[in-house]
Amino acid sequence: MTEFVPQYQEAEHPLSPAEIEVLRRQFEREGSYVTIQTKFNYAWGLIKSDQPEQVAYGISLLSEIYTDSPERRRECLYYLALGHYKISNFVDARQFNRELLRHEPNNIQALALNKLIDERVSREGVIGLAIVSGVLTVGAVLVAILIRRAASKK
Repeated sequence: MTEFVPQYQEAEHPLSPAEIEVLRRQFEREGSYVTIQTKFNYAWGLIKSDQPEQVAYGISLLSEIYTDSPERRRECLYYLALGHYKISNFVDARQFNRELLRHEPNNIQALALNKLIDERVSREGVIGLAIVSGVLTVGAVLVAILIRRAASKK
């Protein structure tokens, strides 16, 4: 079984609705003057969610921070990678995680997440191949039946 670093385990345990509500209210209270830290805290809480639409909104907020605040980019990379991983967007998850590893090659969180991404991509690739093989087999059987029927009608 894959070993998870504490930070990843933590992200798998969503905040309670009340905790998310506290972060959301603070975010909304600050309005157009929302601080980067408040936005980051809310995004972090959303990334921890088990609801894909909340994770996606968390990714959106982190993307804004990443774009607007170059000094906070490295801080956002792990959570952007994690968020994309959680919604099965492995291409972007891998891209953000590799960028973090480029800056911090010994980052334990990023190394563990990299392993998780590779495992999921590999597992889903095998599942995809099995599905394609099954479809091809069924198709071949149907073609054989049609050919046999056509030959018997002659």
